Amino acid sequence: MTPTPGPRLSVAVRHRFGGFRLDAGFTCESGVTALFGRSGSGKTSLVNVIAGLVRPDEGRIDVDGRVLVDTAAGIFLPPHRRRVGYVFQEARLFPHFRVRGNLLYGRWFAGRRDRPDEFGRIVAMLGIAPLLDRRPGDLSGGERQRVAIGRALLADPQLLLMDEPLASLDQARKAEILPYIERLRDETGIPIVYVSHAIDEVARLAGTVVLLEGGRVLAAGPPDRVLARVDLEPLAGAEEVGAVLEGRVAAADDGYGLAVVATRAGPVSVPAGGLPAGGRVRLRIRARDVMLASRRPEGISALNVLAGRIADVGAAHGAAVDVQVDCAGAILVARVTRRSAVQMALAPGMPIFAVVKSVGVVT
Repeated sequence: MTPTPGPRLSVAVRHRFGGFRLDAGFTCESGVTALFGRSGSGKTSLVNVIAGLVRPDEGRIDVDGRVLVDTAAGIFLPPHRRRVGYVFQEARLFPHFRVRGNLLYGRWFAGRRDRPDEFGRIVAMLGIAPLLDRRPGDLSGGERQRVAIGRALLADPQLLLMDEPLASLDQARKAEILPYIERLRDETGIPIVYVSHAIDEVARLAGTVVLLEGGRVLAAGPPDRVLARVDLEPLAGAEEVGAVLEGRVAAADDGYGLAVVATRAGPVSVPAGGLPAGGRVRLRIRARDVMLASRRPEGISALNVLAGRIADVGAAHGAAVDVQVDCAGAILVARVTRRSAVQMALAPGMPIFAVVKSVGVVT
């Protein structure tokens, strides 16, 4: 779903934290902008500057033209005047309040005591009506995070910051809360800056990815471009490198429990899993699950063979090398051995077939 147009966030800051220097900038609008990078890359430091918890040495931050920081003009709004909601790794709820009291605190903080309709809308969106009379200690981790998100929204933010909100949750709780974050993205029109080093979360949620390393922005853009970089392995880990394809479900079930997704690269078969015909989905294809062939292979078990041309051949990592394949404008990444790369004489512009062994549906 296309997010409702909302405020625009512009960030350009510099700050020294001891021996670490942050020098980063990006622009985003409604939807999720993911700050992605390994631990120590500056993600949380940048979010804390946006929130007003750190006063930068230099820079400017504005939301839809409303200036939060402009060091050249001597402007620095304190956190409580920024209309910025912040959701931390831990929910940080008041243990002596019930859920209702925690939520009402957010509304009171914003001075919005006369909007019961807003309270009901956010409670319904996050599915927390059954929790209103319970205390935080009686909630699961996923439930606590949903309440924390609700409290942040009821403070009437122009911008929402989420610092690895799923990092402390197990896989079951992550699966529980991700659909609510998607609803938040699609229904509120509020820009969301989402910090994560989990590439599957980024691939599922983000409309824009800002790749950070050493306090600097290495790349920024749509996830299908940024996450398919051949130099991503040192930043994300060998198991995480891959590509994101967007598409529409052309056939919901072919009788074998498979759905066919129409993508720019071509039709891709995936486990049906209740996918509705016509629905928009994102597919995650890891580099380790892609083989390359100089001719279209026959008599193989892999269902997805996509024609393309080599766009880039990355630097070697041990015995392996990552190869970027352009399939009609969609980018895949294949991990092959250096020996195979030499024997096949892989080079940019060469026609190639990407044999996809496994596809994950991330949304």
